[in-house]
Amino acid sequence: MNETARIDSSLEAVRIGTEAYTSEDYARAERDRLWRKVWLQAGRVEDLPAVGDYMTFDVLDDALLIVRTAHDTLKAFGNVCSHRGRRLVDTPEGAYHTRGSRRTFVCGFHAWTYDLDGKCIHALEKGDWNGALTDVRTRLGDVKIDTWGGWIWINLDPDCEPLRDYLEPVASMLDPFALQNMRYKWRKWTRFDCNWKVAVEAFNEAYHVPGTHPQLMQYARFRGWGKQQGTHSYIGYETPKGAENQARMRLGAGGDPRVVTAQMQKLTYDSMNAVTTRTLVDAASRLVDELPEGTPADQVFRHWIESARRDDAARGVVWPDVDPEHIAKAASGWQVFPNFLIGHAVNHTLCYSARPCGPDPGKCIFEATALELFPAGEEPDTQWQRCEPTAEDFGPILVQDFSNMAAVQQGMRNGLFRGALPNPYAEGAIVSLHRNLARYMGRGGLRSLD
Repeated sequence: MNETARIDSSLEAVRIGTEAYTSEDYARAERDRLWRKVWLQAGRVEDLPAVGDYMTFDVLDDALLIVRTAHDTLKAFGNVCSHRGRRLVDTPEGAYHTRGSRRTFVCGFHAWTYDLDGKCIHALEKGDWNGALTDVRTRLGDVKIDTWGGWIWINLDPDCEPLRDYLEPVASMLDPFALQNMRYKWRKWTRFDCNWKVAVEAFNEAYHVPGTHPQLMQYARFRGWGKQQGTHSYIGYETPKGAENQARMRLGAGGDPRVVTAQMQKLTYDSMNAVTTRTLVDAASRLVDELPEGTPADQVFRHWIESARRDDAARGVVWPDVDPEHIAKAASGWQVFPNFLIGHAVNHTLCYSARPCGPDPGKCIFEATALELFPAGEEPDTQWQRCEPTAEDFGPILVQDFSNMAAVQQGMRNGLFRGALPNPYAEGAIVSLHRNLARYMGRGGLRSLD
């Protein structure tokens, strides 16, 4: 068992009420007390490579513009004209966002015009206001913006703490993985008939694997844990005593490690096109030829990883050099409060996020993105794909996760359901989420079972 995750007998058994999932009043309050107060991941830095590049990002009622104003500067503004409140840049129905490049933003109503810094540079018949239209009164509303890990982060609270402070300890734990050097392999989004928390909670614990993904159990024992880390939380898997902690890049179990690792890697790649890479799959497929039968598991693991590392280096992909002890401490994934999940490794990452879709607490926008290290100049040119929650669009493993979401939301509304009973050890990240939600919301939270 991982020493950092040893079961603590003091872990409290709690119940989580349904209000946070089903209450329309609670959902309305989230807008002001949560979504307008936290740092939110809003895209990748590489989405806006040139001056004038912009994209939209919406959270409930708040529509934003994110703009590259200089080679080393990103800014964010309210996507709303300061004259009569018309949205400046429209997003077509069914599109994830609008993305483009321009030097000015012109309101489609009365043609008020703004530069890249949010300054109003044209107001029709400005003299009619007799000097009252000052720059301060007409400029676009400023939004806090910063970057970390290659992601763009925004915060609607003008008095918010700095991003780095907010992210700790996530930032320090994941900095060695150089996530800013990864690029999208694919990015997909859809809408679900469930609360955003139901969607997030489908991916921040491994307790569901035996019931939801039984086909994976032949290759590994997915005994997971989750722990709070301040505002955030992290999750990982138990490691047999004396074994090297493999975090997200794990050997198969239940047989010859050379064989089951190759089988598990192929199944994962074919089913998700994520959580591994083609290089790792190919290196695993050679283990039977390169190592004799009976090779100890720890030697199989090191041979597999070093082979994949060399193969990647030969094609121009250099993994960050992360100390094995740090890999163990960083575990296999982090939930950045409230809604962003990072499943990291040294050469790939799988992320999930969810946010409300309108005022209905039973609707959400869900995003899944796979990132990877690529040779310079060979990064794929990806766009957001709106997908259906089908095996054809997401692969069979994720569809198994999706199959629970609407059913859980329906169950939350059942008058006979008394509230969730999260596993204090395996589902500690869910407990952490609701503990911190209660802090922001001033209501709800956890009820002890004692």
